[in-house]
Amino acid sequence: MANTVFRAIDSTLVLGVDDANSPEGAAADALISQFDLSNVVGRLTAVTLTVSSDVRPFFELGSRYASVLRPGVVLVSGKADRAHVNGALLRLLLGDGATSPPAAANFVQPALNIVTTLRDPAYPDGSTKVIVFGAKFDSWGYTIPDDDFVMESVTFKALRVAFEET
Repeated sequence: MANTVFRAIDSTLVLGVDDANSPEGAAADALISQFDLSNVVGRLTAVTLTVSSDVRPFFELGSRYASVLRPGVVLVSGKADRAHVNGALLRLLLGDGATSPPAAANFVQPALNIVTTLRDPAYPDGSTKVIVFGAKFDSWGYTIPDDDFVMESVTFKALRVAFEET
């Protein structure tokens, strides 16, 4: 694909499940179906995805410069905002712990995939897709401003990220 600057209207964002047989995947799949998040999640704004690697220099004795940069732990995280509050994102954070009273003392936290697809209208056959695997929301909040939309926000951590370009 050519060098392109994408706008928000050029992208779609979908929540999905990698392994619906695992307890975390089954919990996420149930919530995604219940709240129809495969369609409504397009309302997310300010989506940020960050990948960081703890690269560490290795210094040999007597050397002022590093001789090797060693790869370290990779952390995938992000955040998103949404002008819609219906409890879906809170339930994806807490699972059954977001109901009152909770169904059990111990509950599973849902794990989901976040798929972002970017398309350039000038090149309709091409697309760029970023897939975040095994994401779990780690914080949720909402803001009631004086004269604007009520916004909820979430942050997440994930196992890994993949990139596909066609």
